[in-house]
Amino acid sequence: MKDKSERLINIETQMDTAYYVYLVCCANGTLYVGYTKNVEQRIALHNAGRGGRYTRSNRPVELICSWSFNSKIEAQQAERNLKKKSPAQKLAFCQTASLHTGDFP
Repeated sequence: MKDKSERLINIETQMDTAYYVYLVCCANGTLYVGYTKNVEQRIALHNAGRGGRYTRSNRPVELICSWSFNSKIEAQQAERNLKKKSPAQKLAFCQTASLHTGDFP
């Protein structure tokens, strides 16, 4: 069992970890939204056929944009909201959204 100081360090490390919401364009022209801790690694997994079920049959994928969040919950909420948007809205949002101005859905 970990002592109290080790648990505190682990909690602090988790709090410092950024989470990202990303938007990719699949080979068939559709858009895919996801969240991750490491965007580059996640894109590589998608392109290797080990990412999401949908991207497995629609690769390669190309990163369009990504946004950083302070917590997993914030990233998941943003991902859920972005998935509800139409493809045109997603692309427009990608060009205009600023995390610092609170524009994220």
